[in-house]
Amino acid sequence: MEVKITQENFESYKNGSLPLVIDFWATWCGPCRMIAPLVSQLAEEFDGKIVVSKCDVEEADEVAAELGIRNIPTIVFFKDGKEVDRHVGSAQINVLRKKFEALL
Repeated sequence: MEVKITQENFESYKNGSLPLVIDFWATWCGPCRMIAPLVSQLAEEFDGKIVVSKCDVEEADEVAAELGIRNIPTIVFFKDGKEVDRHVGSAQINVLRKKFEALL
């Protein structure tokens, strides 16, 4: 299951007990729509181990600005409240899965 990141809940998820993955996207972004099913599949695979979230850059532009998101899709990986990895652009699922596994 994926959660929605907003300005109001970002800090609590970032500093939560589980690692956090945020998929930054926008409705008009074609590559974002292509990578979304892969992120959803990984969210199911890592359910209970990693919090997987979506952040619409137009709805939560403060979060995107705080993290310096300049291109989408961008996937940011957090562990213990700190950014540990970032992936920009589309990717194959095996590449993303390795990044998810590295959080555990």
